[in-house]
Amino acid sequence: MQLTPLNLLGLAVVVIPALLVALLGVPFLWGRPLSERWIGRIVPTGMVLGLLASLGVLGLMLVQHTYQVTIGPFNWISLPGHAPGEEGGHFHFTVKFVFDRLSVPFAILSFVLCGTIGAFANKYLHREAGFARFFMQYALFVLGMIVTSLAGTIETMFFGWELVGVSSAMLVAFFHERLAPVRNGLRVWIVYRISDAALLIAAVVLHHLHGEGDFAALMGAGPWPEGHALLSANQALIVGLLLVVAAAGKSALVPFSGWLPRAMEGPTPSSAVFYGALSVHLGAFLLLRVSPLLDTSLTLRLVVVALGLVSALLGALAGRAQTDIKCALSFASLTQVGLIVAEIGAGLRYIALIHILGHACLRTLQFLRASSLLMDYHNLENAIGSRLPPFSSPLGRFVPQWLRVPLYRFAVQRGYLDAWLTDYVARPFLWVFRSCDALERRWTDFLAGGNSRESDRVGWQAGTLDDLSL
Repeated sequence: MQLTPLNLLGLAVVVIPALLVALLGVPFLWGRPLSERWIGRIVPTGMVLGLLASLGVLGLMLVQHTYQVTIGPFNWISLPGHAPGEEGGHFHFTVKFVFDRLSVPFAILSFVLCGTIGAFANKYLHREAGFARFFMQYALFVLGMIVTSLAGTIETMFFGWELVGVSSAMLVAFFHERLAPVRNGLRVWIVYRISDAALLIAAVVLHHLHGEGDFAALMGAGPWPEGHALLSANQALIVGLLLVVAAAGKSALVPFSGWLPRAMEGPTPSSAVFYGALSVHLGAFLLLRVSPLLDTSLTLRLVVVALGLVSALLGALAGRAQTDIKCALSFASLTQVGLIVAEIGAGLRYIALIHILGHACLRTLQFLRASSLLMDYHNLENAIGSRLPPFSSPLGRFVPQWLRVPLYRFAVQRGYLDAWLTDYVARPFLWVFRSCDALERRWTDFLAGGNSRESDRVGWQAGTLDDLSL
């Protein structure tokens, strides 16, 4: 790799968030986290430098009429398999970063919004006991977003994908002295595990089918979105469905939408940056990155369009029945993300990218304004001496009276998705695991000459099925 000014700026875009994680994380290892004053200096400096480096990359690419810049690949892990030249020759973990018309705008968006939210959080969390812990997890999220945005291979994307998931779940459970945030953080983490497993399986399948997970080799060497997938229609359908499951879990699409309001247990800055602006759009970003796969299979495109429209409809219904402003905004985000996914399935790639950029900025402003907006409404009601008139949607006039109550119940229960996942997905797994635990206890007690019935009773009472109703 030649060290041109463009490549050096590209490396700086990735290295600056990594240095931010090191500067905030190393003092934690010594048991002496940085003070608010130092964090308030380091974080904005890192965000500004990262933004300037991203803008520098964009400027040089425009001046040089370059549509794609590649840094790497750096071969990290290589596991030999079949003979060279055979299909699925070997598995290797390759680190590669790509700057193109998709990744550069998303990286700039990440630095702009993370810098804005970091400045807000510096005041919002002043004298909070977990101030340093918040910004440490925040730095992990920034690094994960940049790595995911610039990933040139599916393995590199998985690394950034995991950083985003870990930091998101920890910040949902930020107020860990209370039970509800911890439970909801665990619920978010469980859904993320399903999403991560689907992405990991897709990576393994790609390596088996094509011998590597490089997006340029799989989607064509042309700059996004001009590539053409090198997989057959059936292969693209299998890999594409796995990637759709990964995108649905990360972006809270149906049937994984139930965790979205639970994630509002975290601080307002984390809710804004994760589920209003950036993290909730990662599923759509993944579908944009692998969009040549969608062109290969009509069935896959129809699945993506249907999933997006159903998610948008659920978000529109559930958002109108929420009494908490953060939950209402989260479902409003789901509505727009569903429309974005439908646009991707319909082939409107540039429109979907512009939609992501505009929606992320708007929703960030709304989340950060939400807390002070409630105070403004309260002061306005005190000034006029009465409650403000409730908002009524004009579409409500066309809904018959007999349908309003079922629709309201459906919206309040958020489509019954939590109950469905608990009863038909989690409970069978839980029953199998606890049955295996009881059998293991019987076997060990038999070998030790103990009381197997008492062991079974203890094993089954260690947790009840009601624990799933978090």
